[in-house]
Parts: sequence; C-alpha cells; structure tokens
Amino acid sequence: MLFLQRTVKKKLRILGVDDEPVIGESIAFALEGPNRKVVVAKDGQEALALASKEKFDVVITDHRMPRAGGLELVKNLEQRFPLVALIVLSMHDEALYAERALRAGAKGYVMKRETSKNVLTAIRRVLAGDVYVSERVVSAMARRMGSSRKAAAEPVERLSNRELEIFRLLGQGRTTSQIAEDLHLSLKTVQAYCARAKEKFGVNSLGELLRAAIRWEDATHVK
Repeated sequence: MLFLQRTVKKKLRILGVDDEPVIGESIAFALEGPNRKVVVAKDGQEALALASKEKFDVVITDHRMPRAGGLELVKNLEQRFPLVALIVLSMHDEALYAERALRAGAKGYVMKRETSKNVLTAIRRVLAGDVYVSERVVSAMARRMGSSRKAAAEPVERLSNRELEIFRLLGQGRTTSQIAEDLHLSLKTVQAYCARAKEKFGVNSLGELLRAAIRWEDATHVK
C-alpha cells in the first residue's frame, strides 16, 4: 500500500548501478514506467555523484563492481543516504554474499536471472520497511546455518569483502592479472589482497590459496 501511495504522488526515482552497459540498459528498460524514473550509473563513483545531486528512493546495484566494489558502495550509500532503499543484484545465490550485503546496509538481495516482476516485488517490500531476499538465497542461507562445512568455512568468513571477491575469482580460474583487469585494480593491489588472504587461510603460497578457492567454489555450487 505504501508503494502505491508513493507512486501516485510522485515518480519513484530508481538508481541502477552496473558496470556492464547492456545490463544497465536492461535494468532501465525493465523498471522504467509512467510512475518510475530510472537512472543508470556505470560504477560506484558515478553512483555516489548522482546520489549527491538527486534524491533517489531506491538504489539497485550489482554486487560486483570495479574499484570500490558493490558492498563498499552499499556501505557508503547507507552511511550518506540512510533513507534510500538499497537492493543488491547478484549472479550468486551463495548465502555468504547475501549475509554480507544485508550487514552492509542492503534491504534486498535479488538474483539477476529473476524476472523484473521479482525486482519490483523487492522494491515494494523494501519501501514498505521489509527485507526481501530471493527464495534460492533463503534456502542457501538455511542450508549454510545447518551445514557441517561451517567450521571449514571459517577462514572465508574472515576475508574482507574485496578479498572474498578476489578469492572467488581465483576459484573460477582467473589469474591475478585477469582479476586486476576485471576489477580495474593494479596487479600489485590484487597481489596484496591475495597475501592477506593467504595469512587468513594459514597458507604460504598462491598455489595453496588457489586450491582452497577452487574447493570452496566447487562446494558452494553443490545443489
């Protein structure tokens, strides 16, 4: 009811954030409507600049962003614009990402492969003061809470958001040079994150960290 009341009085202003132009355009196309205005930013820096100029009701951001990262963007937006409803759009149904997104300040976590109807449902829920999480992610979170692998996952829990992002990309077979290019970081910066991740896993080489990343990536995709 709150959603309907707000859209009748004024256009709902939505900021979409995605570094892939095709995805950003898809977000705008799917959500644009007579009572909704959608603006798209290509990265976190542009998103913060736009949010400073225009008062948005909702921000929908990809969880993986170059430079600052999606979760860092959520934290910054939540601190600077606490009245904005924040929703994370993700390719992953991994519970750990969803939990971190919610802790960072997001009120919604939606899978990219879901329909625009699901995204609109998420918008309605968060504007009404509720939390919306995709059903697949809710199931993953429930499994994780009772999982016997929880103790084995503790080193992953200690990774920072950026370290986790790099750790996952390693598990997907990306080299440090490719990760640096993907995330628009210097190779030295990626290597520094890897060094901190090695300390947290108690391993001495990148090869050992890579094996741990591959094992974790495989485990999180067991259905």
